[in-house]
Amino acid sequence: MRAPRRILETVLYARDLEAAEAFYAGVLGLRVHARAPGRFVFFRLREQMLLVFDPEASRANRDVPPHGCGGPGHVCFAVTEAELDAWRAHLQSHGIAVEHEHRWPRGGRSLYVRDPAGNSVEFASPRIWGLPELFPDDPQEDIPSGGGMSRG
Repeated sequence: MRAPRRILETVLYARDLEAAEAFYAGVLGLRVHARAPGRFVFFRLREQMLLVFDPEASRANRDVPPHGCGGPGHVCFAVTEAELDAWRAHLQSHGIAVEHEHRWPRGGRSLYVRDPAGNSVEFASPRIWGLPELFPDDPQEDIPSGGGMSRG
């Protein structure tokens, strides 16, 4: 048996799922995969999933083991170094303040913002971990400007 090859899903928690959906779908352009009002909203990023649960509903769940956390979580989206300035401008055009910018010793840099629930959201070149910026099957897509990003 070999080690797992990638992370399938990442989970964040937010009490206001509508605000979370407005941020992740409306501002970042992630595609909504599924939603259950008052329980969760799920987003699909190619072959990976970002799951946002209401923490109280998640702790009360009996279909799968209950889970949840208190306080802000963290997620990092891989973008190329060349895209970071466009992301900064796009986020700021939506009134989202860049909380921190960081240059990493191995190369690459990161931008950090907060989602409506207070989770730390990072945009970084995979170079920060010594990984290639683009994978061979990545489509070359432009970051839309102005009124939001495509959901689909």
